[in-house]
Amino acid sequence: MKMNDFAQPALAETLPFAAWMGAVQARMDQALARLLPSPGVAPARLHEAMRYATLEGGKRVRPLACFAAGELAGAAAERLEVAAAAVEMIHAYSLVHDDMPCMDDDVLRRGKPTVHVEYDVATALLAGDALQSLAFQLLAEHRLADDPAAQLEMVKALAVASGSRGMAGGQQIDLESTGKALPLPELEFMHIRKTGALIRAAVLLGAACGAALATDERARLDRYVQCVGLAFQVVDDVLDAEASTATLGKTAGKDSKRGKPTYVSAMGASRARQFAEELRREAHAALAPFGARARRLGELADFIVLRKF
Repeated sequence: MKMNDFAQPALAETLPFAAWMGAVQARMDQALARLLPSPGVAPARLHEAMRYATLEGGKRVRPLACFAAGELAGAAAERLEVAAAAVEMIHAYSLVHDDMPCMDDDVLRRGKPTVHVEYDVATALLAGDALQSLAFQLLAEHRLADDPAAQLEMVKALAVASGSRGMAGGQQIDLESTGKALPLPELEFMHIRKTGALIRAAVLLGAACGAALATDERARLDRYVQCVGLAFQVVDDVLDAEASTATLGKTAGKDSKRGKPTYVSAMGASRARQFAEELRREAHAALAPFGARARRLGELADFIVLRKF
């Protein structure tokens, strides 16, 4: 299948989920390679590090969420790939910074050396900074919504999800919580921000690229993504405790070794898996009134909760 074929909604809707996911991932690999600065452009080392951090690896869960929500809203694939690229660049920058010695001090990400190991700490810091800036540049220079006010809201949504009330704030709470046993409400508060906020932004941006949703539809979509974003972290905690480094592509068991609070440490692996399943059911319930329009969002919830790697 050619990538330009994927822009045809009728064809995309007939694909099994695995084929649809592969098509989105392949499209995003091409889009990111095109939208990132060329490694031959000065400063070459910085641009190489940005591409190293973003390309070649990762499940592209956030772009998948963006495309799935865009399908519900009837959005054009050309718009979705830009919005999804912006979210993925924010995600990539967060991983670069999280892996640095001042944070988690990790040496492996997506099955290869982390950016500060492959390059150096200063270059890794700048690569993360530059990826964050480029994400917002993309949202500003491409027409992604018919209404300029709606596109401005997209910029705001990604900014809030990335900042102190979202991902960065969640990371700060995570750093402060090392060695502590957080009660479940506080653990959820942290992960809704650290992990869930950016997944929520991906869904909101994808939907905003298409036809405007009614207020009740937006509320249902928001409930769905709250459940899915939290389930993603719950499953991550289980996999970190049970899967191997080779399977994960990153250091396994590091959260436990560093005394970080997780859903496994708070409720045990078995109960954590049950909790993820409960969240999956709630996500599907939120989508039910959308019918077939929400097919990909439902399948994505299944993939997130039932994945083994």
